[in-house]
Amino acid sequence: MGSVGDALDNAACESFFGTLKLELLASGRVFATRSEARTAVFDWIECWYNPRRRHSTLGYLAPLEYEQAFYSNGQPHPKEVASTKP
Repeated sequence: MGSVGDALDNAACESFFGTLKLELLASGRVFATRSEARTAVFDWIECWYNPRRRHSTLGYLAPLEYEQAFYSNGQPHPKEVASTKP
């Protein structure tokens, strides 16, 4: 991250929240309770944004696609490494 007052200070965070607003909240959906809104945001992050949405830092691959490509190139998966430790 950039230093205080730097133009890049909050760029990643602002990009994330801009995407959240555009893709989830700009649809005009009205939430009856805070709990309903919290659940919708959680579902959007965990079921769409993190696993499937394409990211420029991953070469415009979805995280799951990137991970599959990485581990198919002979890299041991973290679960495999953890299971071989005493």
